[in-house]
Amino acid sequence: MPEFAFSPTAQQWINVVLIWVGFGTLAGLLATVIFPFRRNVGPFTAMVMGIAGSTVGLFGLSWLFPGKPVNPISALGFLAATGGAFLLLVLYRLGGLCFFRHADNAGKEHR
Repeated sequence: MPEFAFSPTAQQWINVVLIWVGFGTLAGLLATVIFPFRRNVGPFTAMVMGIAGSTVGLFGLSWLFPGKPVNPISALGFLAATGGAFLLLVLYRLGGLCFFRHADNAGKEHR
């Protein structure tokens, strides 16, 4: 039976993507626990916010410390990822408040 193997470069990219997804998911779940919502945030939303928040948090960390490698597999990287996810969840909540308040007011005007 022939074996299927990825090239070393492809295997490295797969590992990096899995690391970002894993740590992003953990950061999103932790940020969701820290900042609870009135409406439940689904697991997919928490995962997406965590992955995007990891990107935001680690980009901010690399901006603060230029020239140093940034890796989510460290205590500082995980805290930065959680902070980025927390920031995105706050922005998501503020956007939801504005949107739902606008929708509630529009519904009251037609009564």
